[in-house]
Amino acid sequence: MTISYNWLKDYLKFDLTPAQVSQILTSTGLEVEHEETVEQIPGGLAGVVVAHVLECVEHPDSDHLHITKLDIGEAEPLQVVCGAPNVAAGQKVMLATVGTTLVDIHGEELKLKKSKIRGVESFGMICAQDELGIGEDHAGIMVLDPAAVPGTPAKDYLQLKSDTVYEIGLTPNRVDGASHIGVARDLYAYCKLNGIAAEWTLPEPAVKLKGAGEAVPVEVQAPELAPRYIGITIKGVKVAPSPEWLRDRLNAVGQRPINNIVDITNFILNEYCQPLHVFDLAKIDGGKVIVRTAKEGEKIVTLDGVERTLTTADLVIANANEPMCIAGVFGGDKSGVTESTTDVFLEVAYFNPVSIRKTSKRFALKTDASFRYERGIDPCNTMVAARRAADLIVSLAGGQIVGEPQEFYPVPFKKAEVDMEYGRIFSLIGKNIGVQTVKDILKYLEFEILSENEAGCRVAVPAYRVDVTRECDVIEEILRIYGYNNIELPVNMKMSVQPTPHPDPEAIRQDISNFFTNKGFLEIMNNSLTKSAYYTKLQTWPEANCVKLLNPLSADLNCMRQTLIMGALETVSFNIKHQVNSVRMYEIGNVYSYTPSDEPQAGANLKNYHEELKIALVISSPAVKAWRNEIGEGAYFELKGYVELLTRRFGMNLYDMEAAPAPADIFSEGLTYSLQGRPFATFGVVNKAMMKAFDIKQPVFVAEISWKTLMEVIRRNKVKYSELPKYPEVKRDLALLVDENVSFADLRKSALQCEKGLLKSVSLFDVYRGDKIPEGKKQYALNFVLQNPEQTLTDEAVERIMNKLLSTFEHKFGATLR
Repeated sequence: MTISYNWLKDYLKFDLTPAQVSQILTSTGLEVEHEETVEQIPGGLAGVVVAHVLECVEHPDSDHLHITKLDIGEAEPLQVVCGAPNVAAGQKVMLATVGTTLVDIHGEELKLKKSKIRGVESFGMICAQDELGIGEDHAGIMVLDPAAVPGTPAKDYLQLKSDTVYEIGLTPNRVDGASHIGVARDLYAYCKLNGIAAEWTLPEPAVKLKGAGEAVPVEVQAPELAPRYIGITIKGVKVAPSPEWLRDRLNAVGQRPINNIVDITNFILNEYCQPLHVFDLAKIDGGKVIVRTAKEGEKIVTLDGVERTLTTADLVIANANEPMCIAGVFGGDKSGVTESTTDVFLEVAYFNPVSIRKTSKRFALKTDASFRYERGIDPCNTMVAARRAADLIVSLAGGQIVGEPQEFYPVPFKKAEVDMEYGRIFSLIGKNIGVQTVKDILKYLEFEILSENEAGCRVAVPAYRVDVTRECDVIEEILRIYGYNNIELPVNMKMSVQPTPHPDPEAIRQDISNFFTNKGFLEIMNNSLTKSAYYTKLQTWPEANCVKLLNPLSADLNCMRQTLIMGALETVSFNIKHQVNSVRMYEIGNVYSYTPSDEPQAGANLKNYHEELKIALVISSPAVKAWRNEIGEGAYFELKGYVELLTRRFGMNLYDMEAAPAPADIFSEGLTYSLQGRPFATFGVVNKAMMKAFDIKQPVFVAEISWKTLMEVIRRNKVKYSELPKYPEVKRDLALLVDENVSFADLRKSALQCEKGLLKSVSLFDVYRGDKIPEGKKQYALNFVLQNPEQTLTDEAVERIMNKLLSTFEHKFGATLR
């Protein structure tokens, strides 16, 4: 939000510097994010002074140059070579001294240096209007009034204007800070509390809001959406450029002046935080203004030339035949003020903030008016702003008020009342600042003390602070004006030290992050908000389980994510579209779900909502057919290997878990590992339907790991130590032909049950389907590691164990040895 230093001084007379104002605003909660000096002429003509031409003679080596001697109020005159035809002794002129940077009317910069012109030294330049940037005349130098005093800075002589503008980072609850009067009020409260001289003066309109004739009537058909509406009819106006002072005010805050009528509405917007709209009276068909909800499918062309389709949830200002504007959001292209307008209808209203916000979001229209309306403007300020706007229109555009203001205000706004206890105020602030200080701050901020006793008081909250409803809110107002920096820290501070949990979740999370980073993965952080359309056809994560937002920013961000996989696919798609085809990424983040229930008020019950931390891995690169692996097969086992390495890192064995096929609505092939019925990890190749939804045309391999299950296993695991084996291990391989429905997990489990003493591990190092393999069959290549801690295994013992294992595979799974 842009605020002008000079504009603030229209309402508050003070002697503070711009830097001091910036510091005060930040300390009171209106943080100044940027401060900039704005000058009428860039640079403010620094280094340019009034000079008296003492002497002017022709240059000996030129037929058009002159050598002048100039008095600029210093001990010695300056010598300047000048080529202007009108330079003469006795003139008062503008001299740019050495080191001055001039910006002409075309924006071109010129830095003056000491120079020699045709052998004669020159210490500056006598300037024409266009060289100073104050005009277009270049016929000769600018000759000043003879009374001009040599040495006077050009800025002072020309009375150039300058201003300081502040960019204030408004929090959503401080819409009052979106106006100069609102900011001046905080500045006034601070000055009064701290004994800084400041005089509070608000404009007092002289116009009488009553005239001859009949005003345009107003009918409000949607009182819940327009609790207060004022319409004023003004006839005989003349649309013309605004006066200089009004243009200066708008230019200072970055708004382009248009004409006097439109500029007045923008001025009031920035003065009072009250949006206004002015209609051309001739375009109000039927001679009546109707405030109503739109008809379903009704259309309107807005000021940007776009035709928009309305719904019954949208509030419009209409005439007898059609909508003229979307209330509080955007005007229509037919009803606005033009150069030919002579009669106008001034609208000043308070609209329902929720209604305005929904309409603004639906049409993706963020305007100055909607910004203020949706945050809640001061409903009690409507008539004040209406009178101020009418006064300016009459004084700057002529015209006369017709009839009386048409006001709809059936239920007057009731200010919030809050009970305050002085002891609790001092306790929350952390310091006894005194009862009188509390009362002074409340008075300066326009809080009204309704009643008071020794223990506390009851206050009425001013209508401009719609967010202040509780005692703690009022205490915050007191504290920010008193000053957070004025609260001393206690000498003796108490603190409690909580023992580090075991295992430490943060340490484990950091360890996992370092592990994947060291393996060449890049960490990504996706938005927790996503689109519910991703879950429409899924069974694994159905749309009914989405945690949906009541007021989403857009349809693409209307629910919380149920899985990290969708965000990972979005990131892969984004990178591919930016020519980064090979990606290896991981993310650690929360996912959210909702369990529907038939119980009454289930939607409001927190037990139906779930939040869980997940770990996601993704590998993707263009499809390549290697000599050994099918397309993408190598990346699948690479991904599986990283999951195995992670589990081993924390004392787990992936093959001790139950394995099942990965969900088919996400993966074309893959596995889901569970631990005693609790899902631990799911990984595999993303299926074609999902790839098409994200416009990905290369294989993508994704894994998602449950943090909760991982932490349970880590918490339960106990470290055991044993001596290193003295005797060597023996490795043997088997190539088995098995049915397609036989899994490696089944074979491993049976092998470990068959030989519990000497079999240390079983691993799968190849899967083959193809030539010479019957349909419905596959070949598994298994590696077995045998070891006896007491003695070296003999060949006979090894062969006996391998035969026993082969026999088990043949009987249980119908396996045959290849």
